[in-house]
Amino acid sequence: MEKILIVDDSPLQAAQLKSILDADYDVTVAVTAEEGLSHASSGDYSLILLDVVMPGMDGFTLLKKLQEEIITQSVPVILITSLSDIEHEQHGLTLGAVDYISKPFHPLIVKARVNTHIKLYRYRRQAERQSMTDQLTGIANRRQHDLYSLIKWNEATRLQIPFSICMFDIDHFKAYNDTFGHPAGDKVIISVAKTVSSYLQRSTDFLARYGGEEFVAFFLGDSAPKAFEYLKKIRHAIEQLHIPHAPSTAEWVTISIGGITVVPQRENSYEVYLKIADTMLYDAKRFGRNRVIWANEKMEQWYEND
Repeated sequence: MEKILIVDDSPLQAAQLKSILDADYDVTVAVTAEEGLSHASSGDYSLILLDVVMPGMDGFTLLKKLQEEIITQSVPVILITSLSDIEHEQHGLTLGAVDYISKPFHPLIVKARVNTHIKLYRYRRQAERQSMTDQLTGIANRRQHDLYSLIKWNEATRLQIPFSICMFDIDHFKAYNDTFGHPAGDKVIISVAKTVSSYLQRSTDFLARYGGEEFVAFFLGDSAPKAFEYLKKIRHAIEQLHIPHAPSTAEWVTISIGGITVVPQRENSYEVYLKIADTMLYDAKRFGRNRVIWANEKMEQWYEND
């Protein structure tokens, strides 16, 4: 059931709206703009109904805040108002509202407009999911990584918990393609993605195909030594697939992994640590491939030996 958030300082009006929509949607009510912002930032809502005139922070100010937050900026907002002049309507639409509903409420109009914008939101979400999925492997693509990494990085910064970033790629992949052909290479990429995905299944784990035979993953909560040991298991699992490699290059298909674990601070940048993870990957390949090299925020390093 789709979730709707009603933000209205009038309990009577909020209850009236809720009664109109309750049969078809999961409806939450917030009676202040601050409470509405908190709900919107932590819930997966498909639509927000927002009263314009509220004490303290008004609806226009809250709308601006919703548009600034990555988590809420794509959620459609319908403004609820008794203000009928065009100037207010233009102001709301300029700030990003998708529609207006005027008081007093007419149940059929409320249902019709809510239904229209819920359908549009569903369609947009489906299109976004398709545009953020790697078509070959079915895992996230680079675009989804770029968006989701910032959300989770900010979460780890707020909660002050370890954030691990790793980059890995398939060793001697060009030689594999040259020997067995690109269709066989695609099957290897799919097998690697499937195997790594089977290890990264916690709600705080994320895996994306970064480009070609290169992947990026991040996960929250583990110390650097624990992350290092975990990635060693993943590297070993790929080797144990026993996918034959080009005879002149290696016996089996393997991966090299580099990464870093850090407790992010507000002055830190995710992109900086992603580059450090990429440097660790480069070192893993430089020192012989089929190994993991890991670092912490003090640049203490863990090396996997032959």
